[in-house]
Amino acid sequence: MKNVRHTVPVDVQLLNIAADQLRRHGPRHVTVVGIADAAGMTHANVYRYFANKGALIDAVAGQWLRQMEAIIAEIADSPDPADDKLERLIQAWARAHRDLLKQDRHLFDVYCTATETSRSLVRKHRARMRQLIERVLDEGIVTGKFDPRDREKAHAFISDAVYRFINPLTVRLDADVPQDILDQRLATMIRVVLRALANGSV
Repeated sequence: MKNVRHTVPVDVQLLNIAADQLRRHGPRHVTVVGIADAAGMTHANVYRYFANKGALIDAVAGQWLRQMEAIIAEIADSPDPADDKLERLIQAWARAHRDLLKQDRHLFDVYCTATETSRSLVRKHRARMRQLIERVLDEGIVTGKFDPRDREKAHAFISDAVYRFINPLTVRLDADVPQDILDQRLATMIRVVLRALANGSV
């Protein structure tokens, strides 16, 4: 029986190299030529997979966003009651942002810039996150955990209430705030959200 060699697809290899260089050097010092050298190919070959350096950097950020979305989707699809799921979902969403800020500041800054300029990857990410929130909200309505007066306003209320903890720009502003204080503030806002959804005040 022949041994089957599992090779990493070229585009994934390039993304991994770009992510590593971005983490170590920051976006300004990442170059297509440097990535190509690390991959053992010509820079012209990189352009077969990514139109330019910006597209490659955005792809790295998009890869992180999809990983976070997968974590949130797993919570949204769990068998737990909707109110428990919404609490865990918001906590995981906030934690992912805070962890990225601490562990990979350069990638976090790329994410912030993409948010400020409302680039396509961020718009798509927001749409996917909205779907996940709505899935839990609708489940809560069906099961009687939530009783909002207006579904759209209820969704907007959730987003507005936790905005400080899930928007990279505001998360960056709170970089020096101790984690325990942020956790307390988030826990308070989650209680407010769950109470409002349950008693129909939104």
